[in-house]
Amino acid sequence: MRKVLFFLSLVALLPTVTAQTAKVEIAKNVRITANRNMAYMIPKKQQTPAPPGMKPFYVSHFGRCGSHYLDEATDYDYPYNTLLRAASLGKLTPMGRTALQRIQRIRDDARERLGELTPLGHEQQKQIARRMYERFPEVFAGDAHIDARSTLSVRSILSMESMLQQLLMLNPKLQVSHDATRRDQYYMSPTDTLFTLHATEPSVTEPYQEFCKRHDTSDKLMKLLFSDADYVRSEVDASRFNVSFFKLASHLQNTDLSNRLTLYDTFSDDDLYENWLCDNALSYVTYASSPLNGGRQPFVQRELLRQIIYEADSCVSNGKPCATLRFGHDSAVLSLACLLDLNDCGQQIADLDQLDRKGWHDYKLNPMAANIQFVFYHRMQNDDDVYFKVLLNEEEATLPLKSTKGAYYRWNEFRERYLKLLNSYQEP
Repeated sequence: MRKVLFFLSLVALLPTVTAQTAKVEIAKNVRITANRNMAYMIPKKQQTPAPPGMKPFYVSHFGRCGSHYLDEATDYDYPYNTLLRAASLGKLTPMGRTALQRIQRIRDDARERLGELTPLGHEQQKQIARRMYERFPEVFAGDAHIDARSTLSVRSILSMESMLQQLLMLNPKLQVSHDATRRDQYYMSPTDTLFTLHATEPSVTEPYQEFCKRHDTSDKLMKLLFSDADYVRSEVDASRFNVSFFKLASHLQNTDLSNRLTLYDTFSDDDLYENWLCDNALSYVTYASSPLNGGRQPFVQRELLRQIIYEADSCVSNGKPCATLRFGHDSAVLSLACLLDLNDCGQQIADLDQLDRKGWHDYKLNPMAANIQFVFYHRMQNDDDVYFKVLLNEEEATLPLKSTKGAYYRWNEFRERYLKLLNSYQEP
């Protein structure tokens, strides 16, 4: 009886042990707290061998741009000016003064480069192209055709060009076409204002703000950087400053300064985790299948998925080696992953406190240079028995379909299921 009670007590403890999976990972690698601002990490998992006799012949890719500077001047100016004013009044601690010096360097580095690719961003795309070429050489052999498309964003266009340059260096015979045109924007960069407005309604923002209040660590940062508590209460928006300071600390890894300075030393592991929780929840309620936003947000990418299916059908029918490369934005990659339900990321989680426990982690889905690749296999040209696997950030991902050998799915089953899903969608 005692053994049974002991076992049951252990079972009762399991939710507590497994509830903070990201906290354990953050302690090992603080970079992941950056979520969508995390620099792309090289995939390490081995690929599953293809079904016997099958060779890759087509790659369909959608990815976001590589590492880049933050988009808005206020991302740099607000924390800098807040600390600068406090310094002029003698209200900073020694740590506050060194933080000001570091932010000044970060701000200077980003001057007149807002939103632009960093050198690391170009390199990420080249490395992804190199691994794609080495993993699926049959797709990029001889004079295979590569069709590349981008949104009108300069950093997306440059990401596309970096990848194409690398592929052409590896095989100069490739026949490449590339474009960035308004004609493609309806599926490459849709503007569904109904979804955007819904994500900012009180039904979404109020539960999110309450969640962030429960995980607010701004008081700790205020005491570390500012020497006068009365000054902070009257002159500093502590929560806003904490968010902006954490954003700078997390984003720094995307720049050439990352090997020379850090802001992470102003946060404990617990503080990093609490800040990550809020940022992770923001991604979920804005772009994922959150019940708070109606659970329909991923359908913003319905035309993109339809285009992926139609273009794949054409290439499957042709059967010749080729690739389609598309370059868009972080919101598109995340929502597309949720629409596909890759690795169960399309799950609807009403309680934001359950996101970590249920394994919904933005850093696994949508880092800088995030990409989704469909890799198609057949035994011979015009073969009707076509299999594919899907890679999320170059690692094999699961779909809500019956798989073969763990990672491979039948194309006909995929297209039937997802066209039915897309056709069931009704405008709000």
